[in-house]
Amino acid sequence: MSPKHQITISREAFKKLHLEVGDFLEVDVTEEGLLLIPKKLISKDQAWFWTKEWQKKEKEADEAIARGEVLGPFKNTTELVRHLRKRR
Repeated sequence: MSPKHQITISREAFKKLHLEVGDFLEVDVTEEGLLLIPKKLISKDQAWFWTKEWQKKEKEADEAIARGEVLGPFKNTTELVRHLRKRR
């Protein structure tokens, strides 16, 4: 523990948790001690949404919607499948 209340995480733990310099850790106090939970500003399970590739496709979809390039709504899946088969 440093004078600024900072702690050092072992290299092994750092690698095992796939941490990177600058990552955030949530700290919970439990009966056993401290529980450190790696956090990103965006949850790791949602990070895929913010990749360049995904955001590019989101932008393309938004632009297509703005141009009116949308299908439906459909009353049910049968109607959707029928429509798609006609477009082949």
